[in-house]
Amino acid sequence: MRVIDTEFATDFVARWTAAWNSHEPGRLLALMTDDVVYDDSAAPAVMHGHADVRTFLEQTWRALPDLEFRLVDGPLVEPGGKACIRWSGTATFAGPLEPPGYAPNGARVEFDGFDLYEYRDGLVCRLRTVYDMMDLARQLKLFPPQGGRFETVTAALQRLGVRLKKPKRV
Repeated sequence: MRVIDTEFATDFVARWTAAWNSHEPGRLLALMTDDVVYDDSAAPAVMHGHADVRTFLEQTWRALPDLEFRLVDGPLVEPGGKACIRWSGTATFAGPLEPPGYAPNGARVEFDGFDLYEYRDGLVCRLRTVYDMMDLARQLKLFPPQGGRFETVTAALQRLGVRLKKPKRV
């Protein structure tokens, strides 16, 4: 069993970031157990195993071909084989976003978040990646700007839909 200390986590995070920035799925998958459980804010579901993660990586890099991350803070190491980092990412929405099927629009994004790692035998066995999806969606121009006219109209339509679905009182 490998000891997860600050030295290990610092080295691991450097390799992890380089693997993400390489856009080579094999490099990132080599840092995960075969049965990894990966929960990412952008994924439609929690991923289980290399096949799910590979699909997610390929979809992500197709939509954001210049996606790049940099370490902002950490790693913070917790007893029991866990660590956390804070990161920053940049990308251009230059390819199709599947799912759900958004067309690329060239939007440039900057976002930050954090990763919570759990290790087994020196590899990530559980990962939770968290960031503000609403902010990212607005930067990608998938949602209207906050306080804009389109947001106001969308909210009004949502309220109307709720009223129309309510059961009628007799």
